[in-house]
Amino acid sequence: MKVVIFAGGVGTRLWPLSRKNNPKQFEKVVGDKSMLQIAVQKLFPDFTWDDIYISTGKHYLENVKNQLPELSLQNIIVEPEMRDVGPAVGLISSIFTKESPTDPIALLWGSDHLVKNEELFRRALKVAEALIKQDPNRIIFIGQKPRFANQNLGYIEFGEKIKELDSVSVYEFKGFKYRPDIATAEKYIKDNHHSWNLGYFVTTPQFLWSLFERFSPNLFTELKKIQESYGTEKYDEVLHKIYPAIEKISFDNAILEKMDIGFGSVISVDLGWSDIGAWEALKEALCESEDENVTKGKLMVNDCKDSLIFNYTNQMVVGIDLQGLLVINTEDVVLVCPKNSVPKIKKLVESLTGTEHEHLT
Repeated sequence: MKVVIFAGGVGTRLWPLSRKNNPKQFEKVVGDKSMLQIAVQKLFPDFTWDDIYISTGKHYLENVKNQLPELSLQNIIVEPEMRDVGPAVGLISSIFTKESPTDPIALLWGSDHLVKNEELFRRALKVAEALIKQDPNRIIFIGQKPRFANQNLGYIEFGEKIKELDSVSVYEFKGFKYRPDIATAEKYIKDNHHSWNLGYFVTTPQFLWSLFERFSPNLFTELKKIQESYGTEKYDEVLHKIYPAIEKISFDNAILEKMDIGFGSVISVDLGWSDIGAWEALKEALCESEDENVTKGKLMVNDCKDSLIFNYTNQMVVGIDLQGLLVINTEDVVLVCPKNSVPKIKKLVESLTGTEHEHLT
């Protein structure tokens, strides 16, 4: 099975560490490896370098090559311009439909995700692969059993248990629920029929391509022109001409919201998954209790709790009596804010465009 990891986002919620020229997936947010390296590492030993593909933007091609030197250049799929997830998935499906239309393919948004239960994650992928080999015209969604009533994530609703393979349960797919209010999220926790939607799924390129043809005909028409040139000398020219003009649209809007639920199944497992694309989410993922601090770098912390303090410089950072704060110190920016102010970071970064501080974005 081919596994495609998407690594093209900018990651403004992890600013000032994550920047346009070197976004979060290429930074050492957790431990001594970048998020991209961690995303790839968790696939071994069940997958090989030949199985792994990276989808990224042209500006990040050198980053990917430098951080994953074992990866063949042929396994890096480059978008000439970012056009949202819908076209990105469409490009993947167009290429693999031409190369190996019925071979299972896994699509993962893993460049800012932390998965603690890696063996179970690989086992879930293998179970999904086996199911797709039995029925190539399906999508198997892999969800995380919710740990708490998170209203910032989407949910997958699932029904009765269909089967169990290798101690992994498979359920009927019932649909998606987008960012519920807190009361609804609490109901989801109790009913045992909802998972956090990770954006992970396994299908075949041919089936995915057929969904684009059916539900996004305009996008399909443009992508088909690119597909026809793939493997020829004209591919780069056609890709750079057509792709930047393609409509920006999410994969959910383009395909998933229109898909017949009968074509889907759900694997709901406890992967120990966390989306660490934002500072407060990173803290939640790394803490055993809310009051615990998360720290990195050269610093002194006295009488602090529920704070994340990361220092990426040789300068000493000292925190005293801090509570519920984020402190991020880089060579050219120091960010200090309450945890619940993280949504304002993206707006702040966007406001720097066109100003004397644009170089900081």
